[in-house]
Amino acid sequence: MHVEQISVFLENKAGRLSEVTSILAENGINIRALSLADTSDFGVLRLIVDNNDKAREVLKNNGFAVGKTEVVAVEVADRPGGLHTTLGIFQQAGINVEYMYAFVQQSGENAVMIFRLDDIGKGVQVLKENGIEVIDGERIYTI
Repeated sequence: MHVEQISVFLENKAGRLSEVTSILAENGINIRALSLADTSDFGVLRLIVDNNDKAREVLKNNGFAVGKTEVVAVEVADRPGGLHTTLGIFQQAGINVEYMYAFVQQSGENAVMIFRLDDIGKGVQVLKENGIEVIDGERIYTI
């Protein structure tokens, strides 16, 4: 029930982000979700795309350092307190959320959130025990 995310390490300078999106576009790779974190010297672009293997290959071939990480995609009630409920489940179970970001679109009545957890297996287990839908990679890449 994990989703594969790619991380691209970028110099923090004008045009580097545009280079990544250009390469992906030229190769027919669709970005489904993204997050960008930066420092004064570099940034980390986290992406969920519809073709991870091809994205990693074309970005590496163009000189970018690319990593792979497993994350969890979760349906969160799209109402006040929906995210808080999910975070409360993690807190009660002692699971740390290392980072999170929103997905491109909703899934029915719910928003979709991407979580990087310190214990993904336990995180998926407690979510399911609490009736929270976890979305598998094959489905998330095509939403």
